[in-house]
Amino acid sequence: MGPAMTDTPTRDAAEMLLDLTRQAVADHENSSSGNPIIALARRIGRQLTAGTLTTDTLEQVVRQLRDTAFRDRAARLHAYVGGTDDAAIAGRMRGVAQTVASEPGPDGTPPNFGHFRKNLERSRFAAVFTAHPTFALANPVYDVLATLASSDDGRTGTVPALATHRRPAPPTLEEEFALASAAIVRGRNALDRLTGILLAEARTRWPHEWSVLSPRPVILTTWVGYDTDGRTDIGWWDTIRLRLRMKRLQLERLRDQITPLRPVADGLHERVARALDAVTDQIEACPVGAAPGPDSVAAFAAVLIGRREDAIMGASELASSFQEAIDTAPPDDRMALAVARAGLMAHGMAAAHTHVRLNSTQIHNVARQRLGIDDSPEIPSQRRALLSRINEALDHVQPVNIDFGSLLVEQATAARLMMTVRQIVRHIDRESPVRFLIAETESGYTLLAALWLARTFGIEEHVEISPLFETQEALENGAHIVEEALHSPHWREYLRRTGKLSLQFGYSDSGRYVGQLAATYLIERLRLKICELLRRWNLTDVEVILFDTHGESIGRGAHPFRLSDRLDYLSPLHARAVFADAGLRIREETAFQGGDGYLLFGTQALADATISIIASHVFAHTVVDRDPVYDQPDFSADFFSTIGAGMAGLVEDPGYAALLGAFGPSLIDKTGSRPSARQSDSGAAASRITHPSQLRAIPNNAILQQLGWCANTIQGLGTAAARHPETFEEFLSRSPRFRRALDFASHALAHSDDTVLRAVVYMLDPDMWLDRATAESDPARRDAYLALMHGLERLNFWASTQAMFRRIQSDHLALRRAWQQAPAMGAEEKLLHAIRIATIERIWLLSTRIPYFSPRNAFSRDELTTRVLCLEIPAALRELDYIFPSVTGGGLDLDYHEDHGPRNEGAYIREHAEIFEPMLHLFNLVRETGMAIMHHVGAFG
Repeated sequence: MGPAMTDTPTRDAAEMLLDLTRQAVADHENSSSGNPIIALARRIGRQLTAGTLTTDTLEQVVRQLRDTAFRDRAARLHAYVGGTDDAAIAGRMRGVAQTVASEPGPDGTPPNFGHFRKNLERSRFAAVFTAHPTFALANPVYDVLATLASSDDGRTGTVPALATHRRPAPPTLEEEFALASAAIVRGRNALDRLTGILLAEARTRWPHEWSVLSPRPVILTTWVGYDTDGRTDIGWWDTIRLRLRMKRLQLERLRDQITPLRPVADGLHERVARALDAVTDQIEACPVGAAPGPDSVAAFAAVLIGRREDAIMGASELASSFQEAIDTAPPDDRMALAVARAGLMAHGMAAAHTHVRLNSTQIHNVARQRLGIDDSPEIPSQRRALLSRINEALDHVQPVNIDFGSLLVEQATAARLMMTVRQIVRHIDRESPVRFLIAETESGYTLLAALWLARTFGIEEHVEISPLFETQEALENGAHIVEEALHSPHWREYLRRTGKLSLQFGYSDSGRYVGQLAATYLIERLRLKICELLRRWNLTDVEVILFDTHGESIGRGAHPFRLSDRLDYLSPLHARAVFADAGLRIREETAFQGGDGYLLFGTQALADATISIIASHVFAHTVVDRDPVYDQPDFSADFFSTIGAGMAGLVEDPGYAALLGAFGPSLIDKTGSRPSARQSDSGAAASRITHPSQLRAIPNNAILQQLGWCANTIQGLGTAAARHPETFEEFLSRSPRFRRALDFASHALAHSDDTVLRAVVYMLDPDMWLDRATAESDPARRDAYLALMHGLERLNFWASTQAMFRRIQSDHLALRRAWQQAPAMGAEEKLLHAIRIATIERIWLLSTRIPYFSPRNAFSRDELTTRVLCLEIPAALRELDYIFPSVTGGGLDLDYHEDHGPRNEGAYIREHAEIFEPMLHLFNLVRETGMAIMHHVGAFG
């Protein structure tokens, strides 16, 4: 990243363009004619052509707008966690301690230490760090954003003048792990602070008992390096190496906590030092890179197994040493030792607990291979036979022994992952359970097959098998899926033995197929059904883990305005009270995804604020409140199902896929090491999508944000509101649950504008380019318009996108009638969209100046036009650089022992200088404009 200057001419140009934006919008609102975004884009284009506005100046304007949005984003992040005033954070944590300490005991008995201890020594909440592809910003830019957000109001710090906020390359697995680890360490520091305050309250109230207390109400968990769903860049050796590094982080933390407390902690210090030395040796021996050979794996096994006892295999090994040190330590040191012990006992031999993840298809594959089960769980008529077969297999399964050689030769993904978990349990941490998440679970058979696999490798009691309910079908039938498994005595026995039922709820596919508002309603309804199901099956002694894998802000399921509302929205007090009334204990878990999610732990002040709000949520009083959403369930069901139907209809609209696939994927950078179905540097002809399912959820969401229409949050809302306008207004004013849902729509509408979307659709219209050609007097420019017209005709986007736009517009008009106070997109964001449309048009027109060339390797003029129209500029320029080289082979300056003759190098210097380089420059401006829009939205995808 290089420096960027924001000088007076740039500020003047930005103000001029903003004035033009406001005027264009006002003219449109007053006359309802024309499209203000297209009009503004054309005006910018004319100024660029005339030279009264240069590309460099436009680039500086985008940077200025980007930096303003960046500063506002920091201020919103600051407000999201309730500010970072240290006294306020400490007060919030003390309030939690006093609330828990004052809580009456069972049956109304006075507050007592036993009840206080029971409340705090059960994990009630987990923050889960995931590595979804949302690392949109360069790492130093994330650091600046977090630092700004930690200041008094998020706006007081200096924003560095940077040429770009984009990443230089997609993050590697190592980068993801390093960023997650840094966030986890700050989270652990915040938890230690909370623990210290809880212990201090106990010491004040129960001075003779407090020292045995080991609080763990909130814990940290991670799947970074362990999530193999949709990824091929994580080998089993990577998972084990990164798990060992998590263990080393825990041991380093213990060492740093204990060292100042010597000599009373000499024994602990020596034991931890020996463990650190052993784990370091294990990490160094672990294979790195592509598929390791047998020799390196055998050498690793020798060190891992040979030093495992030195490395400490369970937190309980240090329990007695800690208690002895606490009992004999001076008063000031006792507190520090108790805090260190609590962090260790809460997290075991790792800085954070472990989640692994894979897809249900991989579970089915291994059952088919090992057990010969060929029936499909997707065919209802075969389901009963499947369940019978897997129960029979569970009746007779015998654990098998494996070694690392088994891992080397295992081809089945699910078996390999379960083997990896077995090696972690056997050789790294024998006490901490490992969550086994299964994506796309749509049958109880999947859960039983996973149980059979865990039992096969002898780790059933160490694995928390967890289905992911994410698709519309899974959310609507989730209770039936769970009950299918409950019919098996093996599954009921497994739940009672482990004492837990783990469930995961996804907001990616559910949000993009039925809409975020409908998805969250379906998830809450499913939770309540499962509560009733467990009561009917007499399983109220089982703790229910409810893991929400939402991301940040609109399109990913996290409340956009306040962290406290985010937690209450995902887990409403009403639903928590229903579980409590049923006698069921719950543990909530929530995801912090990728670069965006890690921002909430981006500095120590942010991490402290985040943990303080989580702790307040965990111990909030739960009551079955009188919210109209629950009092009038018929309206709620109709309202949210109407939204779901509206979004489902849009998803099946061919124009929606055409809109997403036209040039949307080229507007965004690749933001993760997990592959996406379609990225901008792939071939256009091979990558045209015909249905949204061909895109992953995060790119899908990010494209919608970049197109200026957050359909997955607002589509169907207008139709739903129009069905019951009076009730809609009443709920909006009286229902906290409804208001939190509409906050999503409010944020989405602030970053959605129908004139922006209409401008995008208009660009894809061949008739528009024909009209421009007809009105053009310059023959060269007329030919350029006609060339673009013919290219767009071949792509055939127009008819379907126009019909799709009418669907969207009619719903939007209904929403604006029902909700007249809903927010709208601001002038700065509209200007960014107009600048980008002008920039795209300039790229397209430049491409028409490329000289004729014969097809090479199936790359023809038509293929070039298609790639350019789809904005696959880097890929197109690579081909053009081969066809029109800017330099030839070297050696032309050598002495050939004669006078130099003419050097006709055949280089296409002019084409590169006047066409190719400007195209790339403009394409980079398109992407940088996208960064500015992303800052306005506040998250990627």
